[in-house]
Amino acid sequence: MLLVYIATLAPSVTFWDAGEFIAAARVLGIPHPPGTPLFIVLLNAWARAFPFLSFAAATNLFSAACTAAALGLVAFWVARSTGSPWFGIAGAITAGAMSSIWQNATETEVYAASLLLAVATVVSADLAGRTGERRWKILMVYLLALSLPLHLSAFVVAPPAIYLASQPTDDAFDWRTAIGLAGAAGFVLGVSRLSLFVAAGSIVVMLASADERFVLPKVRRAVSMPVIATCAVMLIACSALFILVVRARHDPAINQANPTTLRDLEYVVGRRQYDVAGLWPRQAPAWLQLANWFEYADWQVGLALAPTVLPTLSRIAATLAFAVLAVFGASWQRRTDRRGWRAMVLLFVCGSLGVIVYLNLKAGTSFGWKFVPDAARHEARDRDYFFVLGFLAWGAWAGMGAMALAQRYRFSMLVGLGVAAIPLALNWGIVTRRPVLEARMPEVLAKTLLDPLPPRTVLFVGGDNDTYPLWYAQQVEGRRKDVTIVTMPLLGAQWYVAEVERLGRRRQRSARHPDARAAWALSHSENARAGSRTRRRTRRRQGRG
Repeated sequence: MLLVYIATLAPSVTFWDAGEFIAAARVLGIPHPPGTPLFIVLLNAWARAFPFLSFAAATNLFSAACTAAALGLVAFWVARSTGSPWFGIAGAITAGAMSSIWQNATETEVYAASLLLAVATVVSADLAGRTGERRWKILMVYLLALSLPLHLSAFVVAPPAIYLASQPTDDAFDWRTAIGLAGAAGFVLGVSRLSLFVAAGSIVVMLASADERFVLPKVRRAVSMPVIATCAVMLIACSALFILVVRARHDPAINQANPTTLRDLEYVVGRRQYDVAGLWPRQAPAWLQLANWFEYADWQVGLALAPTVLPTLSRIAATLAFAVLAVFGASWQRRTDRRGWRAMVLLFVCGSLGVIVYLNLKAGTSFGWKFVPDAARHEARDRDYFFVLGFLAWGAWAGMGAMALAQRYRFSMLVGLGVAAIPLALNWGIVTRRPVLEARMPEVLAKTLLDPLPPRTVLFVGGDNDTYPLWYAQQVEGRRKDVTIVTMPLLGAQWYVAEVERLGRRRQRSARHPDARAAWALSHSENARAGSRTRRRTRRRQGRG
C-alpha cells in the first residue's frame, strides 16, 4: 500500500490544514488547537531525514508511511485473529483503499499519524491479552496517552483496546484489569482538560484495581508497582504537551493561542477557541447525523464511479457489495475468533456511532439538499475523516469476506485478494492528488495573492483556505515574508489580536522608512477596531482541529 500512496501522493501543499501543519513543522510552531505538538515535532524530524525532497513532499510522505505502517499492523492483527496471513493482507488492502483513509495518506494531515497510533494501541492490547505479559499493557497505556499530544482522535480505540487487554484467549474476562485500564484512560481525559479532580480520581480507580500480590509490604499506602509504572508512562507521554509552552515562549512565526502559561495551555488542549458542542442538545436531529454517516460510507468504496456528493446507482451498488462482503467477513471471524470479532465490533461501533454521539456534528457541508431546510447549520467541510476507524473495521471485514468466499468456493487465494483490491481501482481516479492543475492550486493561490503586493502590506484574508497556503509560502518557501497576513475570523480572539500587535511592533522596529511605520500604525488601529466588532463572535470560527 505504501507504493500506492506514493504513486498518488500530493507533490506539494494541499488545501485546509495541510499548509498550516507544514509551515508549523518548518518553524517548530504551534498550529490551531489542540496544538498537536508531537505531530509537529515528528514532521520536522522526518522532513530533515529527506533533504533531497521538498519540505512539503517529505511531510506528505510521512502521512503515507504512517498509513502504510498502520495497515501492516492491521494485517498482523487480523492474521493473528484468523490464523491466516492471507486474510490479514486482504483485510489491510481493502481497509487501506477506503477513500477517507487513502486521502489522509496522501497529504500532510494529523489523521494519518493518529491512525497509526490507534492501530498500534489496539495491537499492543491484543498482545497483552494473548500473552498476559504486563509489558504489553504498559505499552498500550503509553500509546493511549500519546493520543493527547498527538491528536485525541486516536483515543477512540480506548474501549476495544481495554477489552482486548482484559480478555485472555483462554480465560474469563479480567474485570480488575479492565477497571485499572479504564482508570488510565480517565487520567488521560483528565489531563486533556487539565482537571486535577478527574486525574486524581482516575488514579484512585487504578489503585483500587491493583492486584494485592504486587503491593509493596514496606510502603504504608496501597501503592503497587503496576500502578507506579502505569502512571510513569502516562506522565512521560503527556509531558510532550509542554513542547507547546516552551515553543510559545520563543514566539515562533506560527503561534496560535500563544500557550505560555498552564491556563493558556488548557485553552489550547481543550480547544476553547471553538464552540465545542456537548452531548446535548443535539446540533442536528439524530436521524440526520446517522444519515450523514451513510453518505460518507457511500464515498468509501467506489468514489471514482461517480465523483459527486449525490448518490448514484453504480456507487451504491459497489457500496452494498462490499457491505455484504463485510457481513461475510464478520461472520467468518466470529466463528474463528470471537475475541477478535468482539474487538472489531467495538472498533466499528466506537469509530462510527460513538463518534456521531460524542462529536454531535452539524449537518455535513454537502448533505441534505432538497430535504434539509436552508436555515439548518452545516459544518464548514465534510467530516468523513472523523470516521476512519469505523471505515477501517469495515474494510478489514470486507477483505476477510472476500477471502472467506474464495475459500468457500475453492477459488485461488489470489482471486480473493483481487476482489479485496477492487476499491483500489474504483477509487484511484478521484483520490489521486497527482493531476498538475489540482496539485498546484494552493501554491498558485499563494503566489497570486502575495507577489503583486507592495512592500510591507497588511493582507486581510477570510479563513483556512485563504490563510494556510500563504503561511506555507512564507515560512517554507520564504516568499514575501514582509507581508502581514490577518485572518479576519480570528480577530474575535484576544490572543490573535495580541499576536498581530506583537508582529506589528517587530515589523515597525525593523522598518526604516517613516511611511512604512505610519502604514503599520494605521493597520494596527484598524485591527483593533475590527477585533472589538467581532469579539462577541469569538467561537464562530469553523472547524474542529
